[in-house]
Amino acid sequence: MPDLQHGDDAAAVNSLRSAVMRLSRRLKHQRVDESLSPTEMSVLGTLSNCGSATPGELARKEHVQPPSMTRIVALLEAKGLVRLEPHPEDRRQKVVTQTEQAVVMLEESRRKRNAFLATLVEGLDEEEWATLRAAAPVLEKLAHV
Repeated sequence: MPDLQHGDDAAAVNSLRSAVMRLSRRLKHQRVDESLSPTEMSVLGTLSNCGSATPGELARKEHVQPPSMTRIVALLEAKGLVRLEPHPEDRRQKVVTQTEQAVVMLEESRRKRNAFLATLVEGLDEEEWATLRAAAPVLEKLAHV
């Protein structure tokens, strides 16, 4: 088991944290629509990946409080990026669904961010690129723990 508190393992954790945060900040600047907050973009991404959801489900997936998600959904609805529909089984609830406008905007955003990363990757040698490709599934796993 690695010693994540001391020595090389702790240094690797520190380096990983720092690199992921810096890269994340750089990616956030590659937005297509500057009027959307990173949180709003994240909610749209969650809807894209997971499908329609109630505001409560979105709040859990996004790790925010339900009242905050209610405000986010209202902002996205006002921008024409989501619509609220009746819940099929519980009339007290609504289901949030992304609009076609959101789908198009997310696709454009992903293309822009992928192009940005591709430009960065071009600066890697073959061994570094192979290492990064091998690490991608592990980073994906950490992102969803």
